[in-house]
Amino acid sequence: MNHVADSSVRHHCGLFGIWGHPDAAALTHLGLYAQQHRGQESAGIATSDGGRLTRYARRGLVNQVFNESVIRTLRGRAAIGHVRYSTTGSDTEENAQPLLFSFAGGQVAIAHNGNLINAALLRRSYEDFGHIFQTTSDTEVIIHLLAKPAHRRRKRALEHVLNHLQGAYSLLLLFPDRLAAVRDPLGFRPLCLGQLSNGAVVAASETKALDLIEAKYLRDVEPGEIVLIGDSGIESHRFGPERKGERKAACIFEHVYFADPASRVFGDNVHLARVAMGMRLADEAPATGDLVVPIPTCGQCAAIGFSRRSGLPYGRAFTTSHYAGRSFILPNPADRASTVKIKLNVIREAVAGRRLVVVEDSVVRGTTTRGKIHALRAAGAKEIHLRVASPPIRHGCYFGIDFPEPTQLIASARTVEEIRDFLEVDSLAYLSLEGMLGCVNMPANQYCTACFSGDYPVDITEPVDKYAIERAQLRMFS
Repeated sequence: MNHVADSSVRHHCGLFGIWGHPDAAALTHLGLYAQQHRGQESAGIATSDGGRLTRYARRGLVNQVFNESVIRTLRGRAAIGHVRYSTTGSDTEENAQPLLFSFAGGQVAIAHNGNLINAALLRRSYEDFGHIFQTTSDTEVIIHLLAKPAHRRRKRALEHVLNHLQGAYSLLLLFPDRLAAVRDPLGFRPLCLGQLSNGAVVAASETKALDLIEAKYLRDVEPGEIVLIGDSGIESHRFGPERKGERKAACIFEHVYFADPASRVFGDNVHLARVAMGMRLADEAPATGDLVVPIPTCGQCAAIGFSRRSGLPYGRAFTTSHYAGRSFILPNPADRASTVKIKLNVIREAVAGRRLVVVEDSVVRGTTTRGKIHALRAAGAKEIHLRVASPPIRHGCYFGIDFPEPTQLIASARTVEEIRDFLEVDSLAYLSLEGMLGCVNMPANQYCTACFSGDYPVDITEPVDKYAIERAQLRMFS
């Protein structure tokens, strides 16, 4: 499958879970709706009534998959939910999460945000012993690890299993009698805890989901932590080695692009972090112009910051259709290209004859950004000075972002001046890596910046892409 036609980055997934509320499925539905921006291919919910698990998951948006009658079938006081953009395995019904399995240890449902870099290796080893996989998702490997008799007999089986995994994973696992919330030891992906007024405990990828259901934010799940939630309360266990001051790998791209501006991620409000990046960008790369305009929607916060620091007025160059969806998540390149055209329209009278400072959050492949620049030129913009509120993306990601092939990245083999020529702008500048990291609260060694710096927090011994498992299956049966 060819993804080169799309110039924007595609994301991974969103998680939501709740324990101890009679309307668990309905609240999970709302929590998923609040995180729809994290995945638009499929949505699912699994519930527990204390004795058995029930699951409903389909391809489509949250409001397409669920209605009142479906929610009524999902009975129980506990639930987990998932919205998906596929980073391993195709967009198919069987890959929709949460996945639900029955094994000797009972039933378990699992929802995953991230990417396991050793999934293909683990899968091959289990297939060699006759295991039958139901999906092509990397997530299913975790269930086979749990079901292995030698693992299942251990006192803390889940902790043992997690130590076999490499890569990025925030997980929710629902058993009939408990819910487990997990973050990998490096903390690539966000996961937080909240509580409702009735005492029900909530877990979510983003705090925006807590806000929607009026849950109080408690804290983040720590890297390398398992939080067990049940009727007896909350227990916390650590797994893997813990060394004071050790490197972590919180994905800085959550602040640059992925997370909703209303959310608090890795200790920072996303909107304020992006505003700070825009202000720092104005310091590092000032521009002369009549108007600062964002490329919607993620560039808006940084454009506010750039305008505030530079003193140039902030304005709008595009109108945005809220009904077209987020083009970067759509699975088909042709669909994405059409959606971009439908979603953004230039306000001709606002840009004609004016010198524009255009602020973008990031430039990945470049073709979509180039199309937007062309649209501004066609509307009569006199000058276009592009400012990007993150560094050039020169390296692939193997931890849950779907641009692993460096040849697809506009900056992988081009200088900034060559990128300027390709985008056909009058000037181009990026925020520095140091500048970006200076806009968030944790020390620099607590973030993953591999897509910018090439400094991978985990050794990539066997680079894989989204369809590696499916190609391996085809080879097996050809």
